[in-house]
Amino acid sequence: MSVGDRNAAIWFAADGYDPKKGVNGRRMAGESLLRGWFRHAQVEEFVSISQGATEAAAFAELAKECGVTRPVRGARLDQPRGMAPVGSIFYSAPNFATECWRRATFGATAWSLIGMTHTMSTLTVQEGALALRTAPSAEWDAVICTSRAVRSAMDVQYDRIDGYLAARFGGVVPPRPQLPIIPLGVECDEFTPVPAEGVALRTRLNIPADDIVALIVARLTPHEKFDPLPMYLALAQAQTGMDAGRRLHLILLGNSPDDYSRNIFAKGAAALMPDVGFHILAHEGPALRLAALSAADMFLFPIDNLQESFGIAPVEAMAAGLPCVVSDWDGLRDTVVPETGFLIPTMGARAEHTAQTGLRYMGATDSYIQFLSQMSAVTQIDVPKMAQAILALARNPALRAAMGAAGRARARARFDWRAVVPQMQDLFAEVTAIRKAADPGRFAPVPAARLPNAPTPMVLFGSFPTRQIKTDATRYVATDIGTRPGVADTLALRNYMGTKRIFEQGAAISALHSALVACGASGQTVAELAARAGQPVLRAERILLWLLKYHFAAEEAPPP
Repeated sequence: MSVGDRNAAIWFAADGYDPKKGVNGRRMAGESLLRGWFRHAQVEEFVSISQGATEAAAFAELAKECGVTRPVRGARLDQPRGMAPVGSIFYSAPNFATECWRRATFGATAWSLIGMTHTMSTLTVQEGALALRTAPSAEWDAVICTSRAVRSAMDVQYDRIDGYLAARFGGVVPPRPQLPIIPLGVECDEFTPVPAEGVALRTRLNIPADDIVALIVARLTPHEKFDPLPMYLALAQAQTGMDAGRRLHLILLGNSPDDYSRNIFAKGAAALMPDVGFHILAHEGPALRLAALSAADMFLFPIDNLQESFGIAPVEAMAAGLPCVVSDWDGLRDTVVPETGFLIPTMGARAEHTAQTGLRYMGATDSYIQFLSQMSAVTQIDVPKMAQAILALARNPALRAAMGAAGRARARARFDWRAVVPQMQDLFAEVTAIRKAADPGRFAPVPAARLPNAPTPMVLFGSFPTRQIKTDATRYVATDIGTRPGVADTLALRNYMGTKRIFEQGAAISALHSALVACGASGQTVAELAARAGQPVLRAERILLWLLKYHFAAEEAPPP
């Protein structure tokens, strides 16, 4: 096993890892994963692969914040061999078909690609699964499934895709990427309760010491996270069983995307559980989250939404020693077990109930929000059982303590990044071994101009112009521009950098023009110009096309 087999270059873009770009589960999980990787990966160096220097610098800065003292370096996506000796790329989403095509230009056995599932319900992700099966992915690639439910969903979709492709084209589909189940993780130490902070928050919210606090940490959107009304009904039922003078309280820690969502959460609470204390706190960062966890007696997570696929919040609550009451839904049944809390039964619709809902979303008749809302509406959580679970915890401090202790132990053993990162490294080594055993002769590099999904533009559009420039004996001369603006001034007028991209650097353009001027009236061929300017022929031709475009250059004589 080589030094890079258990390592992976992290495909880094801030949008996938920086909650400051907008707080959502994907970014928060991404940031947590990266910090866990820096703290616990047993590697000789940390490597990013990205679009350019800005992302590489952000990766290095985060490594520094995490106390990394080992080497940190970046490779560029347009020069991916620079990640060697690391032989895998980790991509924080399941849709990495584009990276498969990028790799194809080097040969499919050049490196392994490992993605990870988050939300499975978007059309982008579902279409991405089809794209991945038709891309040159291989069995030495992988899509990490964060729960058994996600693995089941992936298997179902891949079965449908592979069955269709085999029937449509009358052939055998290629092997699938690996689909290992590896959970998301947390840094358990970051969720150690601070009792004084909990007391301070309860005092701020006027919650008596003997009252019982249930907490939810989530985005407060009834479309994309959970419908709060069934939970309000359960809390109201549980309140009727409380001892005289003791009250249940619900703290919602999270942000709503709009007034519509805020109104549903607030007005629903007032209408359905008037006897339960109700408190909404905006999500302001880890300090307030830890104070809320320290103030709570139990954690609720009544998810009824397809958008959720794992649910990291209950793992954080278990790390804080809280018993959990969660819906028996997707990845939640992998995290919460009877020793650590209650799984509340759910019931959903059958396929025939939702076929039109799916078609309307696929065809853009309905938005993603409309799609999720309709699916949530036909998903039941057992309200009486939820009420019983809440009341059982509220009235039994010994049960809360036992479940909380079991949850803390389970979080450390199974979901701390210290336990999860080695599983990822095992996977990197496994896919590397499969890749190294493959015959590279069967996977020859595909020239970029022949990629079927995105052929080189002037292959696809070669018939658009009258003709294309050739490396031949045609000679080119500089034109007399008189008093008109020169090359540099014309570039400034055109201002390509207003789009933050330019086809070639200004210095290279000016250098080729100067070489052309120096040739005088006799002119030179492209090859001669390139040699004079010290540039590759292809670059010289690109620049010459621009000089011809703006009449800084001309052909010595019309072509025959």
